[in-house]
Amino acid sequence: MNTLTLASLYESQGHKREAFEIYWEICEKEPENKAAFRALERLIRERKTFINLNPSITKKFIKMSKKEHLRAFEKWLMAC
Repeated sequence: MNTLTLASLYESQGHKREAFEIYWEICEKEPENKAAFRALERLIRERKTFINLNPSITKKFIKMSKKEHLRAFEKWLMAC
């Protein structure tokens, strides 16, 4: 079972890709989970360090490559 705790452990051990995928999964399943969204936002700021994300996440991630996409995502996060 993927949880915030597991994602946090992965992140603290430097396994950011795995943490990102778990946070993303939690955000999709629980849109009201502000902690997961904050963690995902933090990792998105560090996104250039990720290599080989799974294809479905990579597509979404690439769409956030422009500042306006990141701002829109940030606005959406703030509304949660």
